[in-house]
Parts: sequence; structure tokens; C-alpha cells
Amino acid sequence: MTERTKPCCAAEAMRRIRQIEVGGIVVGLTMLDDAIDEVREMHLAGADAIADELMKQITIYNYVPRAAEAAYRTALLREYEKKVTP
Repeated sequence: MTERTKPCCAAEAMRRIRQIEVGGIVVGLTMLDDAIDEVREMHLAGADAIADELMKQITIYNYVPRAAEAAYRTALLREYEKKVTP
């Protein structure tokens, strides 16, 4: 697992925000690419394990409303597959 570095300042944090669609709404998530890279390095088996770990990583730096957790899991898994699948 790689050492994830915290953004040094607000400008750096802004550069790490990526917009994705979650339940039909575009949201900005910080550190998404770092989280995907970290989860990929774990070599987890199965979509549930991957989605669980993505949610764990994403909620470190982002607020995820409890009512929207299922939509976030689906969106995060979709973004993971886009980045990981050649």
C-alpha cells in the first residue's frame, strides 16, 4: 500500500477533486483517484469487498449522506472499473 499524502493547502486539495455522477447528481469527491489506486493495490476479490473499501477510503475526506450510501457505492464501483479495466 502506498503512503497517501494529505493536500498541503486548499489549492492542492482543489486539484484533487473529481466530479462523478452519483444517483443522477454530479458531486465532487476529493482524493478519489488516490483511493482507487490504493484499493487496486489491495487486490481485493469481488465487487462487494471493493465497494466496501472504496467507501471506507472516500469517507476519510468526503461526507457521504447515509441515505445516499448505496448510490455512492454504485458510483464508486463504476469509477473503479473505468480506471482499472483496460
